[in-house]
Amino acid sequence: MATKYWLMKSEPGAYSIDDLVKDKKTHWDGVRNYQARNFMRDEMKIGNQVLFYHSNAKPTGVVGVCEVMKEGYPDFTAFDPEDKHFDAKSKEDKPTWIMVDIKLVKKLKRTVTLEEIKDNSKLLDMKLVQRGNRLSVMPVSKKEFDIILRLSEQ
Repeated sequence: MATKYWLMKSEPGAYSIDDLVKDKKTHWDGVRNYQARNFMRDEMKIGNQVLFYHSNAKPTGVVGVCEVMKEGYPDFTAFDPEDKHFDAKSKEDKPTWIMVDIKLVKKLKRTVTLEEIKDNSKLLDMKLVQRGNRLSVMPVSKKEFDIILRLSEQ
């Protein structure tokens, strides 16, 4: 099966690339959008590559590369009334929400900013820059993935 490529957004105040550098791996919890959940549940596989993106940051952009190390499983934060991601409708025997585990591949030498991505004519079709797309988990093509990695080296 061919490797798939993804972009996953996190606000640095919630979980940053530096947190992942320290932790080396993490579970990607708290996704509460059905389409993003479906990507994690149905399509993300071990070995898939992930662009780690800082949203709501200055600047926003891609800051690292990760790899999926555990496929979708129930997001246990949905069952904990003390957790900010609690969802009373999600049940352990029929979970609504899913998470995956990722591990750090590398922190980029520099942030590839959203502005750079938008200004790159080869990235105009990237879902990240499509009007109205606010998903926290989205597919990227191998070409887009490779272009962003090349930009990070400039």
